[in-house]
Amino acid sequence: MSTAPHPGRRRPKKHEEEEHENHERWLVSYADMVTLLMCLFIVLFAMSQVDKAKFAALASGLSQSFGAPIAVLPGTTPEGSVLDGLPGAVDIASAIPPEETVEQADVDKAASQAALQRAKNVAAEAAAAYEDMSEAQKKIDAALTAAGFADAVRYQIDERGLVVHIVADAVLFDAEQAALRPQGRAILDAVAPSLTELRNVLRVEGHANHLPVTPGGPWPSNWELSSYRASTVLRYLAGDGVPEVRMSATGYSSTRPMVPESDPTAISVNRRVDIVVLSTASAEANALLPGIDAAHRGATP
Repeated sequence: MSTAPHPGRRRPKKHEEEEHENHERWLVSYADMVTLLMCLFIVLFAMSQVDKAKFAALASGLSQSFGAPIAVLPGTTPEGSVLDGLPGAVDIASAIPPEETVEQADVDKAASQAALQRAKNVAAEAAAAYEDMSEAQKKIDAALTAAGFADAVRYQIDERGLVVHIVADAVLFDAEQAALRPQGRAILDAVAPSLTELRNVLRVEGHANHLPVTPGGPWPSNWELSSYRASTVLRYLAGDGVPEVRMSATGYSSTRPMVPESDPTAISVNRRVDIVVLSTASAEANALLPGIDAAHRGATP
């Protein structure tokens, strides 16, 4: 008899038991958390303990270094009794003797006196510098007077020093020319010895009036003309014995007029060459020179 299963009948499924669920796994996580908390409290407790001996030694060292005892505020630490044997805290302000306390009024008074003394020193320096410039002016003027050119120059003392204005028109150069005229050479010959005696730095400055140069002429603009005239004067003074190392030449075209364009003398006066005797005083003292010069000129009848 055949035992083969009937084609239309299914085999019964095997009974599968469900996996047993472990309901005690939370104990593992709980144990880990308790262990970590215990370690944390042990560390905190260890950190809270103070080595009394070391703390006392530290307090004593600081007290000797700063010259005053050190105290701990009560209740800030359970080890407050560590410093019970040390002297109490000292108020730093009270440690300064009353006679050594500096009042703000005393500070202000000292600063005011220092500023006043500095102002006096600067004024004295300016007065001495002005006297030096005046002496240089007198020597140059005496040399020009002896040579017959008393009215050929104008003088001015400003924040730079003594400025000797030599009018270039029909004196030093012909119109739009940079070759010295005979009269210009005579003037420079007269002032050269006085400039040589000075120890000041000299600056030769060329200036032009507001009229433009002739188109197609030898000079592209008044810049080149004024610069070349300044260089010509410098070279001539060097040939007369003035040390070149103490001189420099600069051209300013028409940017620094001595009188405004509306002045009737602007065309002739602004076309000039200046020889500037630089002051050796400080910048603060030099700033006072124009005021001193104005006061002297106002007092001169």
